[in-house]
Amino acid sequence: MILIKRVTSDTLDFEKLVIQLDAYLKILDGDDHAFYAQFNKTNLLKNALICYENNTAVGIGAYKEYDSETVEIKRMFTLPEYRGKGIAKAILSELENWAREENYTIAILETGCLQKDAISLYQKLGYKIFDNYGQYSGVKTSICMKKSLLKNI
Repeated sequence: MILIKRVTSDTLDFEKLVIQLDAYLKILDGDDHAFYAQFNKTNLLKNALICYENNTAVGIGAYKEYDSETVEIKRMFTLPEYRGKGIAKAILSELENWAREENYTIAILETGCLQKDAISLYQKLGYKIFDNYGQYSGVKTSICMKKSLLKNI
C-alpha cells in the first residue's frame, strides 16, 4: 500500500532519501555535481513529501516558491528498486495539488540532460521544455520545464 505524507525537509525519512539522491546525482553529474548541489539544499523546504510503501520510505519530492505565482519542483527521487510503479507520478501529482491549494498557478523544474527517465516522466505529465531560468541560464547540461497548474474545466 502506498501512502504519501506531507512533511518538511528536516524529517528524518526525507533526509535519508536525500542522501541517496545526492549519491546518485554525484555519479550522474560528474564534474558538474558541485555546481548543481549548491541549489539543492533542503534546509529551506517547507513543502516536502515522502512516499511510503508498506511503511518503507521509497520516494520524495518537494517544492519551494519561485515567485508569487510559481513553485519550483525540487528533490524528486524514487529508490531504484521501486521505480516503474507510479511513485514519482503520485508524488509529483500531490506536489501540484498542494501548490494549487496555496494558489500557485505554475510549476517549473530543472533536471539534468542525462536524466532521460525523469525528462520522459515530466513530459508525460504535461511539462514542456522552456528556456533555462535563473541560475540555470546558459547551463548546457540543464533542461528546464514548465507546466500550468490551472485545471481545465
